[in-house]
Amino acid sequence: MGRYLALSTVIVMSIALLAAAWVNRDLIRIKIASVYARVPPKAEPASGRSGGAPAPLQGDAPWALSALPECLQQVSQASGSRSFVQAHLPAGATPIVPPATLVYGDCTISIAGDRAYVRRGVDRLRIPPRVRFYRSPGRLSLIREAAGSIDLRVYEPAETANGAP
Repeated sequence: MGRYLALSTVIVMSIALLAAAWVNRDLIRIKIASVYARVPPKAEPASGRSGGAPAPLQGDAPWALSALPECLQQVSQASGSRSFVQAHLPAGATPIVPPATLVYGDCTISIAGDRAYVRRGVDRLRIPPRVRFYRSPGRLSLIREAAGSIDLRVYEPAETANGAP
């Protein structure tokens, strides 16, 4: 008899808890809403630059040309062995012998030995060694060797890629 009394108590308590949860379901439910939060303006950069202009970009950037779509737009990339990468160079590609300076839009690429420097406005980026450039009709190619990997990136000048003359 005690067993039935315990079982009925468990059933009644379970029903009571479920009923309480059902009645208070709106209180239990998590509500998510969009809220506009005012954010105070950011402080002026320590460099004292006026107008809140961002600090210039500086440093090593193997991807520098890919980050400047106003100057060059990457059209392909290949990675692998030297022979695989060489096979993916555009037809008619000829090496650019350093020292050389290339200008695309407002970007200047200075090739010095096995490294290159990219300037655009106040930004100064260095493409670390071992880099070689190739020119082909309407294309600029870059082969970079580092830490046992060889990468080829092929670019078109932005005005060509956008359909402008």
